[in-house]
Formats: sequence, structure tokens, C-alpha cells
Amino acid sequence: KGGLEIQQRIESIMASLPPALNFAETEEEIVKKWKEEDSFQLQNKLSLERGDEEYTFYDGPPFATGLPHYGHILAGTIKDTVTRYAAMTGKHVDRRAGWDCHGLPVEYEIDQKLNITHRDQVLEMGIDKYNETCRSIVTRYTKEWESTITRLGRWIDFENDYKTMDAPFMESVWWVFSQLFEKDLVYQGFKVMPYSTGCSTPLSNFEAGLNYKEVRDPAVVVSFPVIGEENVYFVAWTTTPWTLPSNIALCVNPELQYVQILDKKSGHSYILAQTRLSQLFPIMNNKKKWKPAMQDELFEIQKTMIGKDLVGKK
Repeated sequence: KGGLEIQQRIESIMASLPPALNFAETEEEIVKKWKEEDSFQLQNKLSLERGDEEYTFYDGPPFATGLPHYGHILAGTIKDTVTRYAAMTGKHVDRRAGWDCHGLPVEYEIDQKLNITHRDQVLEMGIDKYNETCRSIVTRYTKEWESTITRLGRWIDFENDYKTMDAPFMESVWWVFSQLFEKDLVYQGFKVMPYSTGCSTPLSNFEAGLNYKEVRDPAVVVSFPVIGEENVYFVAWTTTPWTLPSNIALCVNPELQYVQILDKKSGHSYILAQTRLSQLFPIMNNKKKWKPAMQDELFEIQKTMIGKDLVGKK
């Protein structure tokens, strides 16, 4: 009996629906209704009156120098789901729109506009004027953002927004850092980072991708002199030569066969994996031209060892 009643109820609901539902128009009607009733602000007001427990949601603000794209829309929808759930389960959620005004994306756009290619040009222009020019564009697309985000149905306060260039915001970040420092939670470490030689600063992954280009980079072979052994060098091959300035060690495979050879052309002795001899002598890769007898003209194997025998050498 219960199942029959449920089925009849469902059929009744389905019968009341229009034969063709325009989802886009329905979404616009709902957004319009929310705006007319000021539903978002009313929800916040009621939660404050009830004294609901505060729920803090940390949201990384976007740059307003560009228009929102699919990545923003997808992440924003997920964030809205989290904060809506918190509000619907009895929490007060203060949702303020924020704008990231720092970083290279803003400076990069101004550099393109003013044809700035070097730091000296910024100093000649004046840092105060350069900064003011950057400030002039950081909120260029805020209205477009508000229109898009509102159309998506996300509840967020654009009237009471914040900007990372505001002094209170920057001071709050320094305060948080000071608290971490006082609790001895700040340490100095090392990390390989993308680096801009033009801006003399490390780059985030996002910043490094702003001027991303497909280029052909040469692989390089680098020699490292062995301390205490005259004219003997370790050889390392890398396809990422830009990481070399941060190198702090060489690694060996403890079970791999290594050789020390005398390069007859340079007169230097090199230590490398035996299977990588062709990196120093490319002709060895040419099966038609390479003959074992040619080895005597190119190099002499002075000694062989396995990787673990090299551990500790400097």
C-alpha cells in the first residue's frame, strides 16, 4: 500500500510539470527571485540573530585583471556547495568576494602595455608611478566577475569585498606570519622553483605558465671535478640545465656498472655509467658506422666499478 501511494504521488508531481522545461530560463528566474528577496543577505542576517556558530572558509581570491574561465567556474561551484551546506546546517558563513592584486600577472600586463623589458625602466619611471599604474587595472573586470558568478547562482558578497592590496589585509598576513614565527614554526628550506631572470624572482606554477612556450632546449653534459684526484671528473647528463645552479649532490645507482675512461681528445678522465658512453661519443649510437676497433681512437677504460664504490666521493 505504501509503495502504491508513493508511486501515485510521484505521478501527480510529474503531471504538474510543464511538458518542456527550459532550464536556462528557470535558472534566471531563480536568480532574479533571490535578488528581489535579497535571500543571501537575509540568510546572513537571520544566522547572526540566532547567534549561529561561525564557519570560516578560506578561499584564495582570483585576479580581476582577466575574465573568469572554466577553471574558476568549476572551483567556484564546489566552494559554493561547501559554504551552502555549512549555512544550511546551522552555521554563520561570512562569504566576501576577494581580489588578488599582487604578483606577476598584474606586472606582466603593465610591462606588455608600456613595453617594459628591464628593471631599470621601472626605476626610471619611478616605483610609485609603476605601482599606481598596476593598481589602476587590478579591478578592471570586477563587474564582469560579479555578473558571471551571480548568474551561476553562487552566493557571495561583492559589495563588501576585499583586495589584497588593502593595508589591513596585508597587515593581517604579516600578523599571521609573526604568530607562526613566535611559535617557532618558520624554517628555511630549499626547493627547485621556476625563476624569472627578467624579474629576478621565483615564479609560481601559474606565473610560469603565463608566457609558456614550446621550445627546443639542448641537453647538456656537465663535468664535476673529483676532489683529491687530479684531472678526474664525474660526468652528469641532464635535460633540465636550468636546475644546475641549485645542484647540491650527484646520485649513483649502487648496482650499476660505472667506468673511468681517459678521453684521448681532451686528455681528461671521466667517470660515468658504462651504458652512457654513447652520450660522450655519439658515433657509438650509429650501428652502421660504429666499429669496436674505433674505441682505441676515442677513449681508454682505466678502471671499472659499481655505483656503491663511488658513494662518498666528492
